[in-house]
Parts: sequence; structure tokens; C-alpha cells
Amino acid sequence: MNKPVNSFCGQINRREAIRHLGGGFTSLALTGMLAQDGFFNKANAASLQGNPLAPKDSMLPQRAKSVIFLFMYGGPSHMDTFDYKPKLYPLDGKTIDVKTFGRGGKKNKGRVVGPKWKFSQHGQSGKHISTLFPHLAKRADDIAFIHSMSAESPIHGSAMLNMNCGSVVSGKPSLGSWVNYGLGSVNENLPGYVVMLENSGGPISGAKNWTSGYMPASYAGTVFRSQGDPILNLKNAHNMPREQQRTLLDYLNTMNQEHLGLRGDQSDLSSRVSSYELAYRMQTTAPEAIDLDGEPDHVKELYGVGEGRTDDFGRKCMLARRLVERGVRFIQIYSGGAHNDANWDAHGNLEANHNKHAGNTDKPIAGLLKDLKQRDMLKDTLVVWGGEFGRTPAAQGADGRNHNNKGYTTWMAGGGVKGGFSYGSTDEYGYEAVEKPCHIHDWHATILHLLGLDHEQLTYRYAGRDFRLTDVHGVVAQDIIA
Repeated sequence: MNKPVNSFCGQINRREAIRHLGGGFTSLALTGMLAQDGFFNKANAASLQGNPLAPKDSMLPQRAKSVIFLFMYGGPSHMDTFDYKPKLYPLDGKTIDVKTFGRGGKKNKGRVVGPKWKFSQHGQSGKHISTLFPHLAKRADDIAFIHSMSAESPIHGSAMLNMNCGSVVSGKPSLGSWVNYGLGSVNENLPGYVVMLENSGGPISGAKNWTSGYMPASYAGTVFRSQGDPILNLKNAHNMPREQQRTLLDYLNTMNQEHLGLRGDQSDLSSRVSSYELAYRMQTTAPEAIDLDGEPDHVKELYGVGEGRTDDFGRKCMLARRLVERGVRFIQIYSGGAHNDANWDAHGNLEANHNKHAGNTDKPIAGLLKDLKQRDMLKDTLVVWGGEFGRTPAAQGADGRNHNNKGYTTWMAGGGVKGGFSYGSTDEYGYEAVEKPCHIHDWHATILHLLGLDHEQLTYRYAGRDFRLTDVHGVVAQDIIA
């Protein structure tokens, strides 16, 4: 029988100390942790030889330093937003030969739903943009539209994983994790990868979309909130003074360092040590990062903060800019929550659905692009927009569209891409990519390229194999690069 433990300072073994200390540090645990600062500093490389987390010997020219990924969960309709298809208007209600695959299975014919919004041309580029996005239309010359996207699945769960992790199979590291792994963090007091979810809940599959997979947990996304406590359970539950926390952490670190010397595989334990240290630092830095009160009123107005429907997403976009300013590498913001009526999945009532979600996000996103540009930050901040797939030109039910992974639209702005540019196209009905097809692997390869990372060289060794985000695929879309 184990003897009761009355004190721990030098009086108990490591296992007992961790068991007792664990209660004090439960509130500090995070899924997002810190990769080593100065990851590409060659002076540090020698000490990391043989470590899968060691810096790569070379990088491509780096155009972007951070990514803000605006994820429109549910699958926005490309022919109602950014992919102008004039031939669909007169076909409204008519049946045409078009292959579809969604909830209703595979079909060869479908009744056309004509676009529900008008398009008009904007900027010097003359880009056609739907009236759904009046604010974003003013930023047309900052954006590179990719109209020839394709993905591997028309089903939400697997398509989400495909878009976020490059695979329809769960357990693979997400795009943000690969970026964090490749570039490391420039701020030791904040996580390198932050995720912000819709207030109604996260997307299907949840944390699998921002997982670090087979990499150490230090590369997973950390969920932030734009109001209140930035990270749940970050505060010390027992109101322990910081001096006492520091003493306990130092003692725990001493024991962990001793244990590290006896282990062959040190990455998991090292990540846990880093998580405690990061959590301790974030108790003071994270609240400051999300404090929007000091932002000028004209900046808040730019994002739609305080304006009812745009307030929540506007706060998240403004927070994303503040996090980029503080060195966070990858920020992902979700528009659309767990329930069908709370995301872009318009199987029915297309007009009400897209009016709602576009109205919630249009002004904040346009404000983000304008704010970044005014601060001279857009040139090295890559903003990407898209969902897990698009929609079919054919109807589902009376007034909805089905899933479509054969052809859809995403866009990129800043970070070294051409503004006012359109890449690729779908067919005349908007169903399938026909010109310069851009698969998810190509899309990921292009994002990594803009960050200075070669998608073929950025590998992680696991289970005897060198894995990469793009698997054995991926071609950089060179045409969109400025």
C-alpha cells in the first residue's frame, strides 16, 4: 500500500510529484503549444540533428509570413458568389444533362437553379462579383480568384479533412500544423496556430480539422475566443500566485529534464514541457492580444464591430490582424457552425441562407483586407477564403443546391499573389473544372510556396516513411504568383 504523501519538495518520487502537480496545472493544459523560436536559425540546427523537428537546410523565397484562412463551412455556391455564369440565368427551371453526386446519389440530369443574385464588374480588373458581397467587391483588385478548384469528396466530413489536412482520412496534420512545423513561431508568448469557431459550435469532425496528427501536439491549433477569456481553462483554477506557479513549474521542469536524459524519444515530453511554459506566459499575453477596446472607433467601424450581424465575425477578423501583428503564423476563422441552418450548406432556401452568411461576413472580410493594406501588412499576410466544396447548378428540392466537389471557387489575397486576377474556370454551367484545374493538393502546394516552403521537401518522418501535406501530388499554381 502506498504511504500518504504530506509534502513533496524533495520528499517524493517523480510520479507522485506529477500526480499532485497535475491538479494545479490542469487549467494550463493546451492543445496548441509552442514550436521553438527562431526555427530556421542555422545556429540552432546543429543541436537538432536527427530530430524530425530540425529546421530544413533551405527555403524558397518567402512572400508571406502568416496566413489568415477564412473557412466558409458548408460549401458556398460559387455560381452565386464569384463564378459568373450568365448562361444559367435563362436556364432557370429547365432540365439539362449534368452529372451530380450528393445526398440524392448519382444523377445524369438535373433541373437548373439560375443564379439568385445579379453580378456586376468591379475594379480595374473588371471582375464580376455577386451583389451578395458589396463591400468585398470594392477589394476586387486585391484578390486572386481560383475558379477551378476540385476536391476528393462531396461529403462534409471527409471534404473538411481534405481541405484542412490534404486527406479524406483522419489523423493527418492540418495545413496550419505544417506551416507551424515548417516556419516555427516568432512569438514565444502566443501559439503559432490559432482557430476561431462560430459561436453556434465547431464544424463536423471538430478538432480533427486543426489537429497535429502524427506530429507532436505542439503544432496543433489552439482555439481562441474573440471575447471573454481568450482560451478556456487558461486561468489558474485555484488563483495561485504567479510566483508560486513559477516555483512549481521550475521544479517540474527540473524533474522532466532529468527524465529526458534517460529517454530515447524525447519529443512528446518536450512538447508537454513547452505547453506548460507557453500556458504560463499566455496568462498575461493572451488577454492583451484580444483586448479590442483600445482599437480606434474608425477601425472598429471598418470591420463592422458593434453592428449587430457583423459584430462577431468582425471581432474575429480584427483579432486575426492583431495576432498577425504579434507574430502568429496561422489563423483560421470559421463562418458557419454545427447545425445546417447555421452554415453555408444550402440544400434548401438558398437565398435566405446565403443572404445571412454573406451579410455576416462581407463587411468584416473587406475591412480586414483594407486594414491590412493600410498598415502595409497585406504584402506579407496571405488571406485565403473558401469552403470544403461548392454547389451544383442543378436544384435540390425546390430552392436549394447539392454538394459539388468537381468545380468551385476559392480566393487568395496578399502574400505575394496577383491582385485582380482570375485563375482557371469551370464549364459553362459551373459544374466541373475545365481550365487549369486546381486540386486541393495544388492549392496546398501554392500556399506553402508563398510561405517559402517547398511542398515536396517539407516532410515529417513517421512510421518509417517521410510524409508530406500533399502526399505524392501537388503542383504550384505559378500563374497566380506576382
